[in-house]
Amino acid sequence: MLGVSACGGGGTTGSTASGSNAAGGAQKGGTIYMLTKRPAEHMDPQRTYIGRDIFNQQRLVYRGLLQFPAGKSGADAIVPIPDVATDTGKSEDGGKKWTFTIKDGVKWEDGKPTTCEDFKYGFSRNFATDVLTGGPSIYPLNFLPTVAKAYKGPYLKTGQEVYDKAVTCNGNVLTFNFEKPWADFPMAIAGLNFAAPFRQDKDQGDKNNFVIFSNGPYKAEGGKWTKGSGATFVRNDQYDPKTDGNRQANPDKFVFTEGLTNEIITQRLIADGGNDKYAITDRSIPPAFYNQITGDVAKRATNVPSPYTFYILPNFNKMKNLKVRQALALSTDHTGYINALGGAKAATLAKSLVAPDLPGYKENPAFASMNPAGDPVAAKKLLQEAGVPMPYPITYTYQGGTPTSDNAAAALKSGWDKAGFNVKLAPLTDTYYDVIQNPSNNSFDVTEGGWGADYPSIFTVLPALFDSRINLTGKSNGQDYGNYKNPDAEKIMDEAAAAPNADAANAKWQELDAFLGKDVAYIPNYIQNFYFLHGSGVGNYNQNPAVSQFPDLGVISVNKS
Repeated sequence: MLGVSACGGGGTTGSTASGSNAAGGAQKGGTIYMLTKRPAEHMDPQRTYIGRDIFNQQRLVYRGLLQFPAGKSGADAIVPIPDVATDTGKSEDGGKKWTFTIKDGVKWEDGKPTTCEDFKYGFSRNFATDVLTGGPSIYPLNFLPTVAKAYKGPYLKTGQEVYDKAVTCNGNVLTFNFEKPWADFPMAIAGLNFAAPFRQDKDQGDKNNFVIFSNGPYKAEGGKWTKGSGATFVRNDQYDPKTDGNRQANPDKFVFTEGLTNEIITQRLIADGGNDKYAITDRSIPPAFYNQITGDVAKRATNVPSPYTFYILPNFNKMKNLKVRQALALSTDHTGYINALGGAKAATLAKSLVAPDLPGYKENPAFASMNPAGDPVAAKKLLQEAGVPMPYPITYTYQGGTPTSDNAAAALKSGWDKAGFNVKLAPLTDTYYDVIQNPSNNSFDVTEGGWGADYPSIFTVLPALFDSRINLTGKSNGQDYGNYKNPDAEKIMDEAAAAPNADAANAKWQELDAFLGKDVAYIPNYIQNFYFLHGSGVGNYNQNPAVSQFPDLGVISVNKS
């Protein structure tokens, strides 16, 4: 399972390295193989919102204004540094105005320069929410609300003059004129791709979803990603490392293969034969293989906390009775779920959707004292009080297709059925978030989500997931997968955003979290741990907060010795 986080979530977990090559002295050349199950949902930079894909894209093909350091550990990993910009930006008017100067010498794969106008055009695509769904457009829409009302992106041209005043180019100087202070803007654009440049002459709208046009150190063979298969990335001869200084770009080639089961991936990495010696993965070791992670194999395994919290969501278009939602929460068997995932190596219990390492974290009072194994007796009483027909039928849609995920879903079904629900399991075995984001697919009563902070602020968690004003459109629910819409909650969001300091804002975020818990807008489930394995020929293997604890492709290498 993967979350939809971008950057490292403010975590301070250290990096994990192995292989004989020390950082900075890595060997050049060779091929790294990425083995995975889950298909990429988007390769369009403005639409990508799954952490794994964001960071792989940033390290390989998409260069933005800023970036996070490659291969650093702890807090040093999430300090923005320049990429295509000459510095980390100049702020004026209390954080409403941000100015960046674009470097010379950064080229697209066809040799044309990456320009200020490319950045302005790329940013404009966030407003085309009826054409380009799935990305973190919530941030541009939130900080430019007047623009969002008047301007619907570069395809319709409606309100273009309003956008042109908000984002301007003067030669190679790019200026953003926001309507609200955005002190964390550098963090946001280092950890997300919504401000990535995009060449207007290459834009085909929705048809660009799997097209890759690079200004980074690698380019995709054939210029695209093939869903369900993957892609091969080779060196981009137009990339000048002198304009970068961060990405090491050690291997000659990266080969991504989708559609493998977690079990096959683990078997191949344990065996460590042929090209699998140079393989990595973003898939955790299934619990059935834990007893094989011993000796030399164990030396190639890493187990680190991720920044991702997973949670359960009632669909508010269908589950409108509060007592029904309360019964669902009360009968949720978190212990059975976590055990099915693999126990402590795989997950720990969550008491809020907000991650414990974020500033302002507090256990959600609605869930702090609940029995982790669930209380089906008390839940059944609530369901009876709700006055609904029993057993109460619900459909649970989740990320399925593996024995581990299906066993975990079965644990939830067992607890819910005991409480008087009649649960139908509906796994999605291909892509996930693009399905549950589409209102025409909202046949579920309950679904799951995963989230990590885009940068170290609760602002990047709760409003991003529950503000209907920036999520709900005719073609998408954005990241508000449960279709939650509550003006009282949104009032608290606005009060938090207007708070005079971080402490006051965090107090409001805690109030909002408690409100959402009382309304059962979500049910926190678990915090994910990454239990990964990699091949013996992989050098400079590193997981760090800058890439949400996934393998950092910016420093990785092939160990040929």
